[in-house]
Amino acid sequence: MQTSAKPGRRVDSASADSYGPLYSFLLLLPFLVLLLAAFVYPVGKLLLTSVFSPGLTFEHYEHVASGLYARVFIRTFVIALTVAGITCLLGYPVAWLLTRVKGKIAFFVTACILIPMWTSVLVRSYAWIVLLQRNGIVNDLLLGAGLIDEPLKLIYNQGAVIMAMVHVLLPYMILPVYGALKAIPVDLSKASANLGASSVRTFSTVTLPLSMPGVYAGSLIVFVLALGFYVTPALVGGPSTLVIATLIGQQVTQTFNWPFAATLSTLLLLATVAVTVAFRRFMSFSGRL
Repeated sequence: MQTSAKPGRRVDSASADSYGPLYSFLLLLPFLVLLLAAFVYPVGKLLLTSVFSPGLTFEHYEHVASGLYARVFIRTFVIALTVAGITCLLGYPVAWLLTRVKGKIAFFVTACILIPMWTSVLVRSYAWIVLLQRNGIVNDLLLGAGLIDEPLKLIYNQGAVIMAMVHVLLPYMILPVYGALKAIPVDLSKASANLGASSVRTFSTVTLPLSMPGVYAGSLIVFVLALGFYVTPALVGGPSTLVIATLIGQQVTQTFNWPFAATLSTLLLLATVAVTVAFRRFMSFSGRL
């Protein structure tokens, strides 16, 4: 004897909650085609080009191990690590402030963070050239104040590259840290204060540890983006601060050495993947603690 379903109760069925393999594949097909055409095929061809030119060879990888190109790799990693550290030091206080203010002040701080992200990187890089060049605004102000006797060389060096990259990538640090800070319950800080902890102790024992996932995520995003930065180092740094992305561009557009450019791109890709995997393992290890 069959029993009828009660009114108002949802009747579960397999067709209502899931799709069969064929329908699932059809739904994923556009994404898979895009993934194959825009990522798998270019990366696969890149890997093949680096070792087949035209026969199987690893001479380009041996060439990278020479002193000049090894120094370029080291310089790129040092710049990326420095940029990640500076953005963390500058971005954390801004993110913390954004969680404490309200109204017009919060709107103003948010606008200061988001508006630079909507501006082209090329425009922001040229703005730093206007500021730091020999006859730029900074040198004019220093000369007018009598602090220097002749213009300083503030551009086309590693310091200018780091400064400009910090300016471009700072929002990518602020937003993850802000998300982590915003997720911390306010009651935890109040409970710490009620137990007699000072504001400094509350921050060091409660707020900072709970916000570290946002710090780690922001640091990873900034570090990976800085590894592949091209426009800013090319414009602000010049030949004296050659980085991997700029070197790859030179090999493609000037020397037309596609196999060597593919080798450099492959090594940069492997380094990025290695950093990401190490970060995930570190986060998993920290989570188990």
